[in-house]
Order: sequence, then C-alpha cells, then structure tokens
Amino acid sequence: MYPNPLRKKIKNRELVLGTVLDAPTAFVAASACRAGIDFLWIDTEHGPYGAESLDAIPSIVRNRGVAPMIRVAWNDPALIKKAFDVGAVAVMVPQVNTAEEAARAVQYARYPPLGQRGISPSWPVIAGEDWLNVIRTANDETVLVIQIESKQAYDNLDEIIKVPGIDVLLVGPMDLSASLGIATHMSDPAVQDIMRDIPKRVAHTDIAIGTTLSSLDELKQKRDWGYRFLNIGNPIGYGVQVVKDHARILKNE
Repeated sequence: MYPNPLRKKIKNRELVLGTVLDAPTAFVAASACRAGIDFLWIDTEHGPYGAESLDAIPSIVRNRGVAPMIRVAWNDPALIKKAFDVGAVAVMVPQVNTAEEAARAVQYARYPPLGQRGISPSWPVIAGEDWLNVIRTANDETVLVIQIESKQAYDNLDEIIKVPGIDVLLVGPMDLSASLGIATHMSDPAVQDIMRDIPKRVAHTDIAIGTTLSSLDELKQKRDWGYRFLNIGNPIGYGVQVVKDHARILKNE
C-alpha cells in the first residue's frame, strides 16, 4: 500500500491511466479499482462533497494498489492539506494561471523543508501504516498535479514549468474552451492547437502532461501527441451509455 508507485511511474515516463470516482462510496471506489487503472480521480471541486466525506475511501483505494487523486476546490493550503491527510497520493489543483500560483501549490503540498504543509496525517492510522515512517517519507511519494485551464495559463507556460515540484500538468479542455470564448467547443482548432503544443513545450522537462476525455479515439490521439497522464472518462457514464444502447437495440430489433 505504501508507498504507492504513481510518482515513480511518472518519473519513468510511463503511460499512466485513471478514471473518475462518480460517487464517494467504498463500493463504487473498490469496483472502479478493478479496471486496471493507476489512479482514481476523486473530485471535490465540482462534486458536492469535501475531504471530510471520504472517510476510509482513499485507504481502500490505496489497498487496491491504485493511487487516490483528489482534486481540491481551489489552491488553498487548508484544502490541499486535508486532501493529503485523508489519504491522497496525488492532489490536483485547478485554475493555476501563473508561476507564482504554481509555487504556492508546491509549498502547500510538501512537508518541510520542501514546503510548508502542516504534519498530522490521519490515513496511516486507518490503513495500518507506520505513521512516523509515512511522515518521514511522504515527500518522496507525493504527486502534485497542476491544472492548465486558461489562455492565461498557456501564455505563462514557460514560466510555470520552471517551478520545481510540479509532477503533472493536466490540461482541462472544457475550461480552456471557455477561456477562449468558445465554451463547450473542445474540438475547435483553437483548443486543439494549444493541446497539441503543450507537450512539445514541456518535453525537455520531467513533467508529465495529462488531460481527461471519454472518446477512445481522442484518448489515443492525445497519447500520440505526448500525453502520458490520461483520465479515461468515468465508469457510470460509460455504463449508462452501454445500457442505453442495449435498451435501444432490444426495443427496435
């Protein structure tokens, strides 16, 4: 269970895959972990719950060999600290637009001397891990994911990637489309040109580039463009579509 190999996989430039936890329940989380994924995305930004609702879920996910990745609601030290304390291997910070904001996220995510995160994780007690050993070695396991979701962030990309301590830049195509004035038009050339360019601009670093999509063809395309950290839709979304298709076929045969 500890340490989780996610950070090592990223640094080895492996293809890292995950999916979204649709509901913060132990059964759904454990079921999703059977999909052969590397990380499970737990969304407390847009989901109607916070870290206090997760209880033992991150520990259950860790026990399955999968890295819990919690997206916090904002670049806030209290939210980032709580996400790691409840068991996140990776924390994703949305709407990071400047190098200064990225540097703050790094400070909030790491224990001293690399950062300034306060120390008292709860998850090792739940998981039966050595509490002191986790504290001493947490910085080696911790993964920080910064979201690039705006034209401003793209314009500041060269400065953002100079900030030490960033493991993944995850491009959010929906918010990016909105920042370009074409909300929901994620396939528009203006969005796709930026998405194609980012991996090229970051290739000389050890930062992985990620995104989230549902279409297998689009996921393959982004993989071929250099994206190494890919979120594959969500199980309930895929499942509902299969049931819908089967129902349609059965009613119309």
